[in-house]
This record gives sequence, structure tokens and C-alpha cells, in this order.
Amino acid sequence: MTAQAIVAEGIQKSFGGIKALRGINFSADAGTIHAIVGENGAGKSTLMKILSGIYIRDAGRITCFGEEVNFTSPQQSMACGIGIVHQELALAPDLSVAENIFLDNLGQGGRLIDWKELNRKAGELLRAFGYDIDPRTRVGDLSVAYQQMVEITKSLAKDVRILILDEPTAVLADPEVDVLFENLLRLKQRGVTILYISHRLQELFRIADRITVVKDGETVGQLDPKTCSEHDIITMMVGREMTSLFPERSTPGDEVHFEIRNLNRPGVLEDINIQVRKGEVVGLAGLVGSGRTEIAECVFGIARHSQGAILKGGRPVHVKHPADAVAQGIGLVPEDRKLQGAVLNLPIEQNITLSKLGGVSRFGILNKKTERGIAQHLRELLRIKLGRLTDPVSSLSGGNQQKVVLGKWINANCDVLIFDEPTRGVDVGAKSEIYSVIHRLAQEGRAILVISSELVELIGLCHRAYVLSEGRITGEVAGETMTEQCIMSHAIPRRVAQAAH
Repeated sequence: MTAQAIVAEGIQKSFGGIKALRGINFSADAGTIHAIVGENGAGKSTLMKILSGIYIRDAGRITCFGEEVNFTSPQQSMACGIGIVHQELALAPDLSVAENIFLDNLGQGGRLIDWKELNRKAGELLRAFGYDIDPRTRVGDLSVAYQQMVEITKSLAKDVRILILDEPTAVLADPEVDVLFENLLRLKQRGVTILYISHRLQELFRIADRITVVKDGETVGQLDPKTCSEHDIITMMVGREMTSLFPERSTPGDEVHFEIRNLNRPGVLEDINIQVRKGEVVGLAGLVGSGRTEIAECVFGIARHSQGAILKGGRPVHVKHPADAVAQGIGLVPEDRKLQGAVLNLPIEQNITLSKLGGVSRFGILNKKTERGIAQHLRELLRIKLGRLTDPVSSLSGGNQQKVVLGKWINANCDVLIFDEPTRGVDVGAKSEIYSVIHRLAQEGRAILVISSELVELIGLCHRAYVLSEGRITGEVAGETMTEQCIMSHAIPRRVAQAAH
């Protein structure tokens, strides 16, 4: 009989008057990959924080390898052999990759740090896990996807018996996901138990041995990925039938509303040319580091480009700062909502109206009634699950935080909108709602640019897509050519493709 690594019975947790967990029950066998799925706000992350000692449960019982445990700190959880990779990254941005990986043991027990040895060991780990990252690089200079790889390496480097992964592939493209899965299967063969949270349901059929579904803080069932379908999981998660994830695409106009011409950023982007018509949703596909986010940064004034032009309605627009972009009617939903998208300690209603303060104030005086009305309207439109509009954004689940950021740019009434990983960390029900909102914005005549690591998302949502590789556009796909195979054939770097032949 297979030993049970962890058993949770009747786990409850409340925050003030809000019951986050009402009764979670699940068990995971040693040396298996156990998936836990549910809508945003279902309680998945709260449960994982209890297992990792960040939160203390109010009621229930947890046993770890046959012994009852009651963690009151992360140190106690780690001493039991539990490691966690959070959905929101917990790295020190001003330290190097190597320093972050060995942050809890920099001196290896000694008083002095051997920097050469530290970088060597970190480099070996990164290569062993298939990640091409210089260990001396400052973490804050890496893209979110590369930071995720560092976070994963940091956890895999430890001698854990139970590894918790909360949305580990949210910003990874397919080849990076393949590398991660190879590492997880190796850990499984070594007897490590993996608790895996993901909104990418198709992944579960590749890697999970068992699936637990939670809804509204309670366990609603367990499924076997060998015998269930994606439809079965979705129905159990949302409690209703979902006929279609993507709305039917409308026909865009003929007029090119937004254009990028010959955009260059030395060493990053080379001769980028993109057109988006009114009412059109255009995708940007590519592997991690291909230049997708860097295009958005140049358009929005976060980064400078050396040459090229940005046009709206055929006329050049000059953007040197994000405020210039907003003034020109250009909005950006960034990939990192925690650092760039929302002010986490400010109320939800203030975050939503932050992009257009002129709409809620007069002569510099804020009209709270107007602000509340706008925030309430967007809350209902986006179905944001919250306690009160005056609660801080940090009180929300990751998916609902993303909806607040989306609401902020809808409120700004921009006619050019760039969505960078718009459904990162968002459950399937909320994804459908966000897709419908993007579709509705396009129907209103806006030009939409969507950056996504999920090829299924780009294919289902966009009219067409540009594919990037190593900072260059290597292909454009639409209609019958808009397939995962075709996109990947353009996305693979030339040197890799040549080596394969």
C-alpha cells in the first residue's frame, strides 16, 4: 500500500468575516503529482499557505507522513520537508540569481561567502534544470518568466519531500513548460510529492496522477485524469456547463488604427512592423525572451527605442513616458500586476479610477460618490469577487487582482489596448469573462494587441498573430495557418532549428 505524504481533513480558515476555507479534504500519496484546481477565490492558495506555515488554520487536521502537524511558521513547514513556489514571486530583485537561489544559506555555514563557488553551484543547478540564465544577473533585470525559472530552481535546489507549485507555468511558453515537467517527473521518481495548482487544465492530463477540485472553500470532488475530461473538470469547478470558452470573433474594420513601423532597440528588437485595424484583436506569440513584452514597453514609454515610429490613425504619436501613452489613448495591462499593474495597499475603487483621475475629481477635489459609482459599475461588469470596494487590492485573489487592473484601463477609455498575459493566474470561468470583455472592447472599435504564452488563447481569441523570435518578427499567421505547429515553427530560434536538422 502506498504511503500517504499528506492528509488534510476539514481545514477551515477565516479572514475577518470572510470564510476562505469552509472544509477542505484531500490526501496525496508519496511520490505522486496531485493537482488542486478551482476558480479564483476558491481557496487553493490559502490552503497552500496553511501547508507551508504562512497561515495558521482555524480548524481541521493535517498529517504529514503519518504524523499530525500544526505549523505556526514557514520554518516549521520547511523542517518537515515542504517547499513552495508562490504564484506571486518572492525574490529579492536587487540581488543576483545565485544570491536568490542560496539566500537562506549564502555562506554555506561559514562566516565568509565564496562568491566564485556560489556562482558556480548556481550555474550548475540552472543548467541541470535546463534554464539558460547567467547566475550573476540581477534578478530585477530579468523578465517575469525568467524570474519564475529562478524561483522554481530555488525550490528544486532544496532537499524537499513535498513541493508545492502555485501556477508555475503562468508565464512560461511551451518549451519552458516541457523543461519544467521533465524536472518534476524526475523529482517524482525520487519519491518527492508534488502539489500542483494550475489554471491550464490541459497540463493536468500530462502530469497529474490525481485531481482535487475545490469551490467556495470546500472540496467538491476528486477526479482521475486517466478517465475524466477537461469538460468534467470545468463543470465541477464552476458548477455549471460552459458551452464555449472563446466568444465568436466579429469582423474588424478595414482602417489601420494602430501601427508600429521599423521599431528598433539595440540588442533587443530589430525592425518591428505591426498593424492593428479598428475592431481587430492581434496576437504576439513567441518564446520567453523573444521580445514580445519589450515591444509593449516601447509603445507604452517604459523603455526607449533607438528608431522607428508609432502611429495612431496614420499620425505619429510621441511617447517618452507612460503618461504620454495614456494621454494618447494607449493603455497597457502588464504581465506583472503585483509590481506594475496595481497599487496593492490602496483600495480597490481607487485602483480602478487611478488611470483617469480627471473623471472623478474637479479642481483637484475627489468626488467619492462618482468614484464609487464607476468602481461599482466595473465590479459588476467584470464580476470581481470582493468584500468591499474600500478593501485593499492585496485582499483579493490573483485573478480578481487582474480584473481590477483590467477595469482600470477600461475606465481610462483608451482606444489602443495592449494586454500582456491577460489571463495569467486566472481560472477558466474568469478567463471566459475576460475574453468576452476583450471581444466587446474590439467590437466598440478599439485596436487590441494581446501578448500570451498560451497558444490556445491566441488562436481562440485573435484574428491573426505576429510571431517573434530573438527580437525579430519571423512570421504572421491567420486563418488556416494559425495553428500551434505553425506558430512554433516560426518561434523556434534559427540556431536551434538549424541544429535540429
